[in-house]
Amino acid sequence: MSEVPPAPAAAEFLDQNEIDRLLAQNAADTPPVKTLLLRADGRRGDGSAVPARVEAYDFRNPAFLSEVELRHLRLLHEDFVRYLGARLSLFLRMEFGLKMAKLTTVAYSKFTEMLPSPTHLCLFKAEPLSGVGIVDMSPRLALTVADRLLGGRGHSVKADRYLTEIEVTLVEDIIRLILEEWCGQWKSERDLHPVILGHENNGRFLQTSPKDAIVLALTLEANFGDCSEQIQLGVPYYTIEPLVKTMQARRQKDAAVATVERQASWRKSYDQITMPVRAQWDALELSLRELASLRAGDVIELPAGLMEQTQVLLNGAPKFIGTIGLDSDRVAVQLTRKIPAQPEEDSHGKSDGRKSA
Repeated sequence: MSEVPPAPAAAEFLDQNEIDRLLAQNAADTPPVKTLLLRADGRRGDGSAVPARVEAYDFRNPAFLSEVELRHLRLLHEDFVRYLGARLSLFLRMEFGLKMAKLTTVAYSKFTEMLPSPTHLCLFKAEPLSGVGIVDMSPRLALTVADRLLGGRGHSVKADRYLTEIEVTLVEDIIRLILEEWCGQWKSERDLHPVILGHENNGRFLQTSPKDAIVLALTLEANFGDCSEQIQLGVPYYTIEPLVKTMQARRQKDAAVATVERQASWRKSYDQITMPVRAQWDALELSLRELASLRAGDVIELPAGLMEQTQVLLNGAPKFIGTIGLDSDRVAVQLTRKIPAQPEEDSHGKSDGRKSA
């Protein structure tokens, strides 16, 4: 029989405290990992000189809209909500309150998962754009609107059920108004015409877009009578992408034109305006007694280099420093530098001891 190997001594086993100490020591001996930063211009760096702002990016849910684009879309949809509320109130002859609750971008699969059940869905297209959009309206709100269209007082219907064909036809008039107003907000970029494709009552089986497609989701809070529900509008990003690009290009062009218009430009009406121009020096200061004793033939000594410090005044305000000299048989001043703007009280200078040319 083979002998059984003896069991190791107790000292050969490590308890948990010793294992923790070894791990801590190993972590302390390991040099820190340097992060390699690849810049947009192709240079490499470790990010130590200038701390880089690195943000996590979710490739499963990419954000196609920048903050600026999303802000412009939010302003556009705020106008849409305001005009739509007024138009629905006139159509239903009763106040229809609307408020934008949320405007965001989500994946199509997530958007359809968030749709309640039961619900009333309307599928539409905005001709001539591609893609199918979705309008989601709560059955309770849809039934309340249908009751109002049939002559009711607009009291909320407590039943939470699917709509009948007659009720779908009545509610379709309201949805058509919603789509016409939404398409009208894009008239600066393109003329759109809504086309209703059909109606559904469950969003789990919709296949109008790929699951990973990005959807611009608008959530509205609707208050009609004593009914308070939500209306959702979902449009694929690839549908509105041409409109967003056109809107951005137009805004940039308008901003550039506005910048040019704000710049000073010469006008023909300025050609005949005259302005007095004078050249002078700050020569020296004389007391009143010395000034009173001056006679014809006296000689006044001026500082050296005074000619290079000639002040040129436009309408009495000093604007330039120049050097005075002769050009053929005429006295001329060559401008050398511009005088910074000064307070109004300093622009007139002292009158004592100044010689003008």
